[in-house]
Amino acid sequence: MRKTSKKRAASAKAKHLANVAFRMNILFFSIFLLFSILILRLGYLQIVKGEDFVRELKRTEEVPVNTSVPRGRIYDSAGRILVDNEPKNAITYTKLQTTKQEEMLTIAEQLAKLIEKETDSVTLRDKQDYWIQLHKEEAYEKVSKKEENKLLADETLSSADLQKQIDKLVRERITEKELATITDQQLEVLAIYREMASGYALSPQIIKSENVTPEEFARVSERLTEMVGVNTTTDWVRVPKSPLAILGRTTSPKEGIPRSQLDYYISRDYTRNDRVGRSYIEQQYEDILQGQKTVVKNITDGKGTVTETETVFEGQPGKDLVLTIDSEFQAKVESLVETKILELKKKNGSNLLDRAFVVVMDPYTGEVISMVGKQLGKDENGKQVVNDYAYGTFTTSYEIGSVIKPATILTGYDQGVLEMGEVLVDEPIRIKGTKPKSSIFNRSSRIPMNDLQALERSSNVYMFKIGFRLANAIYRPDQPINIDEAAFGTLRNSYAQFGLGVPTGIDLPGEATGFKGEELKAGKLLDLTIGQFDTYTPLQMAQYVSTIANGGSRIQPHVVKEIRNPSSDGITMGSLVTEIGPTVMNRIHNTQSQIEHIKKGMNRVYYGDHGSARSYFGDAPFQAAGKTGTAQVVYYGPKKDYWGDNTINSTHIGFAPFDNPEIAYAVMIPWAPYHNGVYESTGTILAREVVDAYFAIQKENGKTVENESSTLKTIKPAFTDTKIEEDTEKSVE
Repeated sequence: MRKTSKKRAASAKAKHLANVAFRMNILFFSIFLLFSILILRLGYLQIVKGEDFVRELKRTEEVPVNTSVPRGRIYDSAGRILVDNEPKNAITYTKLQTTKQEEMLTIAEQLAKLIEKETDSVTLRDKQDYWIQLHKEEAYEKVSKKEENKLLADETLSSADLQKQIDKLVRERITEKELATITDQQLEVLAIYREMASGYALSPQIIKSENVTPEEFARVSERLTEMVGVNTTTDWVRVPKSPLAILGRTTSPKEGIPRSQLDYYISRDYTRNDRVGRSYIEQQYEDILQGQKTVVKNITDGKGTVTETETVFEGQPGKDLVLTIDSEFQAKVESLVETKILELKKKNGSNLLDRAFVVVMDPYTGEVISMVGKQLGKDENGKQVVNDYAYGTFTTSYEIGSVIKPATILTGYDQGVLEMGEVLVDEPIRIKGTKPKSSIFNRSSRIPMNDLQALERSSNVYMFKIGFRLANAIYRPDQPINIDEAAFGTLRNSYAQFGLGVPTGIDLPGEATGFKGEELKAGKLLDLTIGQFDTYTPLQMAQYVSTIANGGSRIQPHVVKEIRNPSSDGITMGSLVTEIGPTVMNRIHNTQSQIEHIKKGMNRVYYGDHGSARSYFGDAPFQAAGKTGTAQVVYYGPKKDYWGDNTINSTHIGFAPFDNPEIAYAVMIPWAPYHNGVYESTGTILAREVVDAYFAIQKENGKTVENESSTLKTIKPAFTDTKIEEDTEKSVE
């Protein structure tokens, strides 16, 4: 019995030892496994992610600092200054990560004794928060313990949310009488403090840059050691030297980054009070004009206090832009357009007239030599003024009338429904159920004519008959007609080859493409063939005629021709960075012989015996080509009381000289004088004046010869003495 008992005890002990050994093995294996995972993780962090963490460390240590570097200048094509910068004194404040509100308030009080600060930017909320800071005990007594406990009982509120709710109740209970106890001196302190508190840590915030007197600048400079974070520096003001609207405007430091674009700019190391382009060229070329901020490396101690600042990268001014626009020619065309619109406004039937446009391009390069828009308006005293409306050349669209006829004939050639030189009969078109449609010069007869004569005399009916053929329609006088609606698409696609009804690709934001009519009936197809259905912009008209002038290449228009480094001496431009050359967007489908044939027809418009522009261009001392246009339209402009009234758009396109075109031009005068069915070819008259002005300036200055090297150009003063102060941009409907 004893032997059995001893054996059982030995067996149990062995089992226990085996179990302990097994558990120890599992424990050691687990520890080994955990150490292996830890080693692998450390290896992953060091080898795979090490560089990322180093970059992150550098990103947090190396901070772009707003040193207010000057934006790039903008010059015209001859090197004249269009937009410049002017330095001015500024006072800034930079807070640290460890800076407390009380410290900023103390510095604000010190600054208020040294400078004068406007208080118009101080809001009611600012005053309430400031009053709370000045009267903390009294302020928080406005919230009872019962109310505080009720808020504490809400478990969904975090401590931060709880404080917000309490502060909200306090603000609501601050009386007007209590706010009135804030003195003018304290308001000035508040105005300074709110600027100091609005920026990020380590990012200089402008406290005052407008009208900083030399005395203020000197007083603050003498006491910089007493006010940690305060600095005196130089800010730069943007000064346009031309009223040309497409130059655009920048925001001021007070405005800072537009709220709608805040995330975009903040992600690119901008600060909230940075100047940014807010319209047109300034906006389009923001990345180039802005410049690069100084990058500093902040060395901190264990408490996060900055002990040393090391400059990693010196800030650089923005790069300069050289435009394609010639200031002298631009000023002359602006004068012609302004004079014309004021002259026309005195005529009968001019009540709807309020704008006019001219665009002049180099047909081979796409360089916009002149872009003019003028619009009548009222000043603050109700007096009539003429505002710059250059951006209307690519943001507004109109029916363009007969200037579309060269494209209609070229479409006929391309689609195989018309032969060069083919004769068709011009006669009134009478479709059952609609009013007769005819050419202005022929209301009742039958006149055979070929395509060149049709352009010369501006035959509507010749275009109508091309439209019938495109729509597979058989015309019989006084009978209904069926059309293939696909003809609308055929015409529109063909017009698009020239740039009509599609984006031109201009290097400016906000381009419009026009509107397409929706009623796909036979009568509307005929209207489309003569430019009285869809709408197009003046810039599209210029691209269209350029395409014909250069032999069939649609060239992308552009207003910037060069990007240059900033000038080092203020006398010559900086070195060339980028030269923007011609970009061919597409070739039209027509043959070279077809295009040359159409150009001859457009030449006959000016010089032919029956040319529709002969009385205006027939005596010109140059050879050119063009097309007149008058669109009979229904008014839907800004004067809503006149919606539905009949009026006209007077238009013109052309190019000169004929053999080797230097310019292609487009004129649009919407809602021109129209009285009892009588009107004048005002667009053609203005076109002749513009072309004469171009050649007169060329003759006076001599043919443009590039005497200077492409990397060395002299900076010239602005063409006019115009100086536009910051924040004076006018908005025009």
